[in-house]
Amino acid sequence: MLNLSPAVRALVMSTITYAGAFAAWVINAVLLTFLVSTGSVSFDESQVAVLLGLPILSGAVARIPLGILTDRYGGRPMMTVLLLIVSGGLYSLSFATIYSDFLLASVVFGLAGGGFSVGVAFVSAWTPPERQGTALGVFGMANAGAALTTLLAPLLLSYLTENGNNPEAWRLLPKTYSALTALMAVIFFVTTTNKTQATTKHSPANILTLLKTPAVWRYGYFYFLVFGGFVALTQWILPYCVNVYHVSLAQAGLITTLFTLPAGVIRALGGWMSDKYGARLVLQGVWMTSIVICLILDVPKMVIESPGPGSLAMKPGTVTAVSPDHVVVANKSYALTPRPDQLPSETDDGSIVLPQIKTWHEPVVSPGETLQKNQQLARGVTMIYYPSNLWLFALLLLLFGFVNGIGKAAVYKFIPDEFPDAVGTVGGIVGFLGAIGGSVFALVFGFVLQWTGLWSSCWFVLGLLSLVAQFWMDMAHGRKHAVRVSS
Repeated sequence: MLNLSPAVRALVMSTITYAGAFAAWVINAVLLTFLVSTGSVSFDESQVAVLLGLPILSGAVARIPLGILTDRYGGRPMMTVLLLIVSGGLYSLSFATIYSDFLLASVVFGLAGGGFSVGVAFVSAWTPPERQGTALGVFGMANAGAALTTLLAPLLLSYLTENGNNPEAWRLLPKTYSALTALMAVIFFVTTTNKTQATTKHSPANILTLLKTPAVWRYGYFYFLVFGGFVALTQWILPYCVNVYHVSLAQAGLITTLFTLPAGVIRALGGWMSDKYGARLVLQGVWMTSIVICLILDVPKMVIESPGPGSLAMKPGTVTAVSPDHVVVANKSYALTPRPDQLPSETDDGSIVLPQIKTWHEPVVSPGETLQKNQQLARGVTMIYYPSNLWLFALLLLLFGFVNGIGKAAVYKFIPDEFPDAVGTVGGIVGFLGAIGGSVFALVFGFVLQWTGLWSSCWFVLGLLSLVAQFWMDMAHGRKHAVRVSS
């Protein structure tokens, strides 16, 4: 590590450090699920929702001031101090006994989310313009830190609590996170060399100028969607899998990792693609692919029964025989399709992937009944069974993770191109809006679930907003210009 150039060390250490910070940022998703399920706390759903969203909100709010301070003082001191504060918040979480304790600790360790603005400005300060997309994409791989928590935290909790037999041992989890975060702070300080962004000092008036720039809000919306959606889904997929597919918490964590891990590690590829092909072209592919995936995932597991093709008497007469497979009228036999003994919804063992369609007849006449020509003999029934297969869901989730990671990198490629002397500040604003999206989406997902009763409704929300992003980007095409802020 010490033989690497200062620029490479800044990139490597910022990526590793923020991955750890991100893992700490979403710890409540696993910890609260465990505490509620074991009865260690008696929080209701609204209280849990607040504790899930509060760290995200805290990290979002911190991104703007941290971005400004990093532009001014450099990433080395800012990241070190931030990690030490987060470590203290995690340690205090281990002593929480009442709801207010959890609230306060969540606010403090939630500041970990602000580390993104610090890392973006620090990496950008060391990276030439032509390699900004790739470098920021590599740094963005740190989002994979969420996978560390969703995959390992349930297993670590199980080990620490002796498979739930000693639930109070959960307090060792935040203590472990705290110790590792403090260690990362020390290593980061020792191994990196400080460097500030441009000499521009951003006054409130300068920041107001940036906020009046449409591009800031456009990229903020894009990041609100890709990063906010990522953060919300990191916490949402866990209960989604438990409720829809009836899997264990550990299995749900593994499935969630299929989304969180590629959404982080693929970001480097997204940065390279943005440098090579242009961020606009890459984002266009992201929006279109996201719309298609969300359209498929939006269809819930369901059984639809609808009228199908029936059977009519071809001539008048008296019914002489009725059975599930035929009706006899005036010595003429009409073949019917009997109802299957077992329907796909009754036999599905998880192996059915594609929609299944079954049709049959149900006689509506009885022996001795006199019929007119074209009178109905049997009504038709068509049943469509859509399994929303777990393996198909996991595959699409994996693909969505790749697309999400590429999209996050592409958004941040625009910032150093259009705001070369305000990367930290604009990155902080955009990052703030993205992190706010994590809280907003969590609330919206919950509201839409309550309104529709469909867990899959979250995909409709994401697909619709992706369509909006596609239109907005197309409308803004050709308006790109560099924005410089006077000191």
